Amino acid sequence: MSSSGRNLYGGLNQKIDYVFKVVLIGDSAVGKSQLLARFSRNEFSIDSKATIGVEFQTRTLVIDNKTVKSQIWDTAGQERYRAVTSAYYRGAVGAMLVYDITKRQTFDHVSRWLEELRGHADKNIVIILIGNKTDLGSLRAVSLEDAKEFAEREGLFFLETSALEALNVETAFLTVLTEIYRVISKKTLVANDEADAAGTSNLLSGKHIVLTGQGQTSVGGKYSCCMYS
Repeated sequence: MSSSGRNLYGGLNQKIDYVFKVVLIGDSAVGKSQLLARFSRNEFSIDSKATIGVEFQTRTLVIDNKTVKSQIWDTAGQERYRAVTSAYYRGAVGAMLVYDITKRQTFDHVSRWLEELRGHADKNIVIILIGNKTDLGSLRAVSLEDAKEFAEREGLFFLETSALEALNVETAFLTVLTEIYRVISKKTLVANDEADAAGTSNLLSGKHIVLTGQGQTSVGGKYSCCMYS
């Protein structure tokens, strides 16, 4: 399901250095699947139907000369699909919490989604809050100030996007993936320094941290940052 043809994508035979699992969460119909389609295939469908259960797309790109495969998981926002929760979050190192700027209720539910996320995922997961559908600005029901305040209070990245107009979609995904890479690279450097001090650096040579759905590796370090459109 990965795509190619743009300079950010890795080649088909290119070695993968990292695999990062990122989950999309938020109420139904806020545009999660459209954001994913825009990022993974540069597509948008006016007639998009609600996601049933769970699906995921992949896209391979280069960050700091390393080939990173992003595995983006998308699930239905309806309550009846909450049974997939534990498996859905397992191994995730990034999360995109999406609301619709034209529907206040979807923003009011963000706290509940964040609580669920933090209850199931690694406590240091990289999270970005996304206010989608800025192309419908005349119908805005959630102010930029309210969203900024919430993001700052919770220590989240923040962007407003439009999947329809492809506004800030690339930036939102790359923000999460780059931050994950930054944190993991820092952990790798620390591990190598500790190994050097112990005289065992040769044990780490040629090894890569691979983050998959199995949850072998967790993200460390605290961070707090907001980005505004």
